[in-house]
Amino acid sequence: MRIAFIGLGNMGGPMASNLARAGYELALFDLDSNKVDAVRATGAAAGNHAISSATTAAEAASGADIAFTSLPNPKIIEAVALSEQGILAGLPKASVWIDLSTNNLECERRIRAAATDREIAFLDAPVTGGIEGAAAGTLMIMVGGDKHVFARCKPVLEKIGNRIMHLGPHGAGYVAKISQVVLCYLNSVALSEALMLGVMGGVPAATMLGIIQGSTGASYVADRYGPAILDGSYDPGFALGLAHKDLVLTLELARTVGATLPMCEQVEAIYKKAVDQYGFDQNHLMAVKLLEEQNGTFLRSI
Repeated sequence: MRIAFIGLGNMGGPMASNLARAGYELALFDLDSNKVDAVRATGAAAGNHAISSATTAAEAASGADIAFTSLPNPKIIEAVALSEQGILAGLPKASVWIDLSTNNLECERRIRAAATDREIAFLDAPVTGGIEGAAAGTLMIMVGGDKHVFARCKPVLEKIGNRIMHLGPHGAGYVAKISQVVLCYLNSVALSEALMLGVMGGVPAATMLGIIQGSTGASYVADRYGPAILDGSYDPGFALGLAHKDLVLTLELARTVGATLPMCEQVEAIYKKAVDQYGFDQNHLMAVKLLEEQNGTFLRSI
């Protein structure tokens, strides 16, 4: 089986590396050649020398049975799909395109229609589990699309995730991903406000975090991101701008389905302000720094 993988960023790189370790013939494309080289080196270390680099997405996809994409936003997904040197220009008939990105339903409909016109099957299969899960191959993969195509591709998906769910028709994976990921950002803001209230009331930050972790307010966010707030690193594992992108996608989905989400609207505004103030590539918990600066109090464990 020949697999193309386009987009080797913080998530795509580790996922492609796991496919390389599994011995698949791979064709890789990323604008950063160093990322391609890193995946090829990982494969070579595992004895897999059937890994090539491509100069375009179309070249990578040429002759592939399955093409994976892991890309930052809908605009880039659509450009990489539909351009003259895009994925669909290279994929052969009867192949499968699996998009691992976070995307909106409008873009999904356009790219799926273009794939269908070329007799190429499409699955939306966004992932969750962070960089650690991508590296360990323990991601949750939420899949929308034809169940028979899913069944055919599931053995490959099992090389990058251990919780793989077929959720229903096209778009269901994107909807599930957006609906769950927004909780991370809402919880991060809520956690920082709870910590701020306790600290300004005289409770040390580390003590307050421990209380939260042992109470009804306990959460993955408190356990995973609380220490990154208290040590001032603001978690370098994910970009602030990408977090804001997820919130924008949440509000787009809400408009599409007719949902009113006032908390999401407020948190999106907070993240937008943080991006404007600190920059797209800053750590995603820099949104917490806004609260710290507003209150003149930094949440630190010392």
